[in-house]
Order: sequence, then structure tokens, then C-alpha cells
Amino acid sequence: MEKIPSVDLSDFISGDAERKQKFVNEIGKAYEEIGFVALKGHFLGDDLIENLYKEVKNFFDLSTETKSKYEIEGIGGQRGYTSFGKEKAKGFKQGDLKEFWHFGQYVEDNPQLEAEYPPNVIVEELAKFNEVGKTTYKMLEKTAQYVLRALALHLGLEETYFDFPIKNGNSILRPIHYPPIENEPKDAVRAAAHGDINLITLLMGAQGKGLQVQDHNGNWIDAIAQDDELMINVGDMLSRHTNNKLKSTIHRVVNPPRELWKTSRYSIPFFMHPKSDMKLNVLKSCIDENHPKQFEDITAGEYLNERLIELGLIKG
Repeated sequence: MEKIPSVDLSDFISGDAERKQKFVNEIGKAYEEIGFVALKGHFLGDDLIENLYKEVKNFFDLSTETKSKYEIEGIGGQRGYTSFGKEKAKGFKQGDLKEFWHFGQYVEDNPQLEAEYPPNVIVEELAKFNEVGKTTYKMLEKTAQYVLRALALHLGLEETYFDFPIKNGNSILRPIHYPPIENEPKDAVRAAAHGDINLITLLMGAQGKGLQVQDHNGNWIDAIAQDDELMINVGDMLSRHTNNKLKSTIHRVVNPPRELWKTSRYSIPFFMHPKSDMKLNVLKSCIDENHPKQFEDITAGEYLNERLIELGLIKG
């Protein structure tokens, strides 16, 4: 496979049974083979995307002193600002060449979860930043819900199987700024090779080279989306839940060629997480003689905690 397959969500929501099944077949095949698709037909309008990038650039253009006001101690970077070089991929000593912001869930009708999640952080200097972030979060969450409905059907589950676990889930919208590179990096890259923790990731800003995906033969493939596409990949939670039937693929963001060092890169992933009490136990339908159970029983919250410790974001 030399490029990432492209699918169109409008097929799934068309009301036409054949088009719906076509989408289920296409995304299921792609996620079994490479773990990534480029998705058209999502719920983000052009105006919203334009406003989001404007607000994100406005935030990262603020002074280091101003941004550091929003770096909240003691919550493992779950909300607000995380400064340059602080996060590193599992197994890497060097911090990634990036800074980022986290928007979290806007809980509805669940006071217990509202108390459990850290509150979103309000940027006082930018009147529209939080409002635009919230709207984007909701539209990406809606897109993710339909993708997971298609995957439920592919797995032989009831279509709305994932709806309850993801409602008020611990999902994160992460605008990332990869600043211009000033000096030859020793070992650091913009984002070292890693797999995502969550169920699925929806990525804005994969236009142009940088993001690379590793195929099952160890080759790196450029993952480049069209202007109207999101890049969507399987995370480790979903891979684990399906006994690795759906593949969580290692990916990275490489440093640009030297002539582009002086340019910033922005990307905005949405990490779709379920509620912490979702059981990630391997689905019985994904176990057979040729595919014995590979993973111990665990909840999403327990698994997330393990991974945040590995990433150095919280202490064990």
C-alpha cells in the first residue's frame, strides 16, 4: 500500500443501504490493513476550520510568559497549555519539538463526570479562542461517532455499540504548534514514532508532507490529506478491544527539509476517548483458533493511566 485510502462519510449517512455498506467495507478493510484513512464528508465547515486556525495561531503567537500562565500543574497536561519539548514518545529520551493546547470534554447531564474531569481553561487574551475550540470539539466528536458506528457494523456489533461509552467521554482536542527549527536537532523530531492511546484519532492539518505511517513491512508512507479531508487512525484502545483486528499503526511527524526549517507547522488532532469505566476486554467475536486472546482485561481509565505514566506526563 503506497498511499492512505480515502473514504467519504456522506456514503454512510446517505440513507442508501448500498452506499452505507460500501463505506463500512472500505473503512473496515483499511483499518485491518493499515489503520489509517483520509475522510471526506465530515462535519467541519470551511468557515469553522478557517476560524480555528486563526485562533490557534493567535494563541501560539502570544508571549511565552502569557502562555505559561495557562500551564496547569498537577493534571498531567490534560487541559490548557503544555510548553515546548515537554512531551516525549514512549521509549524516547528527547522531548518532541512542539507545544500544544488541550480542550477537554464539555460534560452534559452528568455531574459526577463533570467533577471528575479537569475544567477547560479560558484564555483571557483571546475572546473567540474558547468558543471556536468548543464548536470544533463538538463537530469532531460527532464525526467520530459515525466512524465508530461504521466500525461497530464491520465488527458484527450493534450499530450504536460505542455511543454510550463515548458520550461525555474523556476526549481531547489538541492544537499543536511545531515552531520553526533554529538549530540542527540532535535526536529530536517534531513527533517521534508512536501509537495513539485512544479509540480513534481525527487529525486536521495533515496537508503537506510531515506525517508518516509505518506499514506492516516497516516502510514509512507519507500520509497526506486533501484540503477537505481529515486523517483518521485507529488507537491502541480500539486495537486492544478488537484483539488487534483493527490496527493501531505507528506514525511520526518528521522534521521538514532544511529549506523549510524557518516555517511553523500546525496540526490539530482530536483524540476520541471513551468514559474511563469502559471495559476494553477483547471482544469474543475477535477471538478464534488462529487469533487467541492477546490482551488482559482492563478498563479505559486504567489503560490511560498506565500510558500517561509511560509518557512522563504523570508520576506513577
